Amino acid sequence: MSKFQDKLKKKMDEYVHFVYDVTKEFPKEELYGSVSQWRRTTLSIILNYLEGYTRRKSLVQLNFLEIAYGSLKESKYLLHFSSQKDYITKKDYDREIKLVEEIGAMLWTEISALAKSIKK
Repeated sequence: MSKFQDKLKKKMDEYVHFVYDVTKEFPKEELYGSVSQWRRTTLSIILNYLEGYTRRKSLVQLNFLEIAYGSLKESKYLLHFSSQKDYITKKDYDREIKLVEEIGAMLWTEISALAKSIKK
């Protein structure tokens, strides 16, 4: 992995751990709703990124990266939803939305570069 990719992976890992830690405090009635969905979609970001990274065919890699990006957008909404429901603090929201935006920008950079190389 390049330094850029390693940095992106570390940011994704940090975000996953935040989601798992913070959702432990959610209301019990959210266990099979937002807790389960947020955890799954956040794990999907890093798992699809890592799986895509290991694929040899560029189109397959791109597919996994795009799935990771879609999961990031889903997770971003759940971050917003959790803030609106006061399940997380404003401080946590402000910190994590910044992290999500950084992950999104970095992931989009990889997607764009890979897509550009495929078109050549």
